[in-house]
Amino acid sequence: MKKKFTLSYLTLTLLSIFLLINCKSAEKSLKKGEFDESVLRAVDKIKSNPSHGASLEALRQAYPLAVDQHRKVIEVHKTSEDIFHWEPQLETYVKLNRLYREISSCAACVSVVTPVDFTNDEKLARHNAASVRYKEGTSYLKIGDRENARLAYAHFEKVDELLPEFNDNKKKLEVAYELASFKVVVEQVLVTSKRYQLSNEYFQDRVNEYLQTNKRLNKFVRFYLPEEAADIDLKPDHVIKLQFDDFVVGQTMIEKNTETFTSKDTVKVGEKTVGRTKVPIYGKVTAKFTQIRKTVLSGGLLDMQITDFSTKQVVNREKFNGEYNWMCEWATFNGDERALTPAQLRKSKSQELLPPDPQQLFVEFSKPIYERLTSKLKSFYAKY
Repeated sequence: MKKKFTLSYLTLTLLSIFLLINCKSAEKSLKKGEFDESVLRAVDKIKSNPSHGASLEALRQAYPLAVDQHRKVIEVHKTSEDIFHWEPQLETYVKLNRLYREISSCAACVSVVTPVDFTNDEKLARHNAASVRYKEGTSYLKIGDRENARLAYAHFEKVDELLPEFNDNKKKLEVAYELASFKVVVEQVLVTSKRYQLSNEYFQDRVNEYLQTNKRLNKFVRFYLPEEAADIDLKPDHVIKLQFDDFVVGQTMIEKNTETFTSKDTVKVGEKTVGRTKVPIYGKVTAKFTQIRKTVLSGGLLDMQITDFSTKQVVNREKFNGEYNWMCEWATFNGDERALTPAQLRKSKSQELLPPDPQQLFVEFSKPIYERLTSKLKSFYAKY
């Protein structure tokens, strides 16, 4: 009983402290001049306790002050010479309407204050803000060059945020992006090997996937596969050529190390007959232990060449290396196994394994090359 009473008392105490803090928060916000915050906190409290006097009083004082504060902000922006002055007005109307919705959803709150609906004002401000952005975007788009198309795109993007269905903004957004984008064609990765019939499918697929999911590394750089470029008769800005021009697959190295080990303690090595009794013979034993390690080395070098399509000049050329070393270890011994440790015995029971096939080795050493290549593409095209 005592334990239950203690837990209940602790719970009630914590709850009382929480409620006390919550009760005072609306009043504190009011005193700090945070009128929106005071209204929202008061409404939240009144919804759970409609007769809470402190919160009702805080709401009664804070709401008119919040409205007056926001109206002053609106008046300041109405007289501003900034052509985008509708946007801060819109933000203010959004805040006012949030207060309106919150108070309207609380019957006890409506009995204290009468919330004002600014929905029509918000709609007008939103339409006017979108209209100004659309007009600006259209002006920049008419200039016709890439830099101004990017400025146009930013305005059309803002329109889409304000009013997604405004006029033909979505079409203008597409046109602006097409003109603003820097287009890069990435040719198929070349692999040449006289010894192996190797496929670059894994590496090519990963590069393609990266380019398809990161078409806008800096928003305006777009990568195309050769087929895509051919389908739309694209004239790119850059062409990237990738080629594995130096690689080795399956170069094998074998290392052997033989040591002779002697048992630490004497062990039974035989028997002799003394009289009519067989007596054990003890001595130390030895074993010749051979460890074998087979390493299969694979590595390659990818050449990346970026060419300006119009001038045919090479603008960047780099090589990326990668390697993968497959290893297998096992052991053999001659002599008495009691001279060996448990670990040495376990190793002697392991067997030589076959290495992966050349195609898999090629895939493994190309993985770090992929990471270096994509990192370079990302950093190089960040400036475009």
